[in-house]
Amino acid sequence: MAGLFEKQADIYLDARPTYPTEWYKMLTERTLHHSLAWDVGTGSGQAAIGVADQYEQVIATDISEAQLKHAMPHPRVRYVHTPQSMSDDDLVTLIGGEGSVDLITVATAVHWFDLPQFYSIVNRLLKKPGGLIAVWSYKHVEVDPKFDAVQRSWFATCKPYRHSKIQYVSDDYKSLPFPFESVGLGCEGNPVLLDMPKEVSFEGYLKLLKSFSVVTSAKEKGVDLLSEGAVKELEDAWGGAGVVRTIVYKAFMLAGKLKA
Repeated sequence: MAGLFEKQADIYLDARPTYPTEWYKMLTERTLHHSLAWDVGTGSGQAAIGVADQYEQVIATDISEAQLKHAMPHPRVRYVHTPQSMSDDDLVTLIGGEGSVDLITVATAVHWFDLPQFYSIVNRLLKKPGGLIAVWSYKHVEVDPKFDAVQRSWFATCKPYRHSKIQYVSDDYKSLPFPFESVGLGCEGNPVLLDMPKEVSFEGYLKLLKSFSVVTSAKEKGVDLLSEGAVKELEDAWGGAGVVRTIVYKAFMLAGKLKA
């Protein structure tokens, strides 16, 4: 799925949210050790940087070289390109070996994965006991009733171009397979819901839309979901290009440990 995010890699860092410090603290409190973490599908490193504030070393991997070129540097984060051709055994060795990882995080990416294959690797890498996996994403943002109605209309135009795996995001990961034991932060079929408020300009909001995979997918089929008319309608509902507003990312998380 790397190609879905190659073309907008240069705006992804600015457009996507920085996840709250409190999230990483919640995960830290639930892991026995804090030596090694693996951030999978790291993109430009938003989650990896947050994890690195709590763990001694973070291996941050992605199949997209274009994304990694924009990754944020941190002394405790090592970014590694992991092509789809890499074997599971080589990946396990690269990260640290069997039973070596305290925390595995996947921010806004696990729905793209080959889940049986990924979970098999997770079972090999997590420490027993004490290792933890946490996955999270967000479905949309909320601003106010007027703007949200216009936004919903725009998302309706996107529907024909969405990948089938986006269904996991559409239902807040409620249908996402997650075969791990609950640690009190959501469980299979019942994710914990979390809000992320952020102040942004209309330009910042527009960058978020431009970073969505569906925009790239539609463009490849000759459809511009962010045409001049569509952008104007959103801008008018926002209140003008120069207005800064508080948006709330509607996020959700599943976290768990290996089953006994």
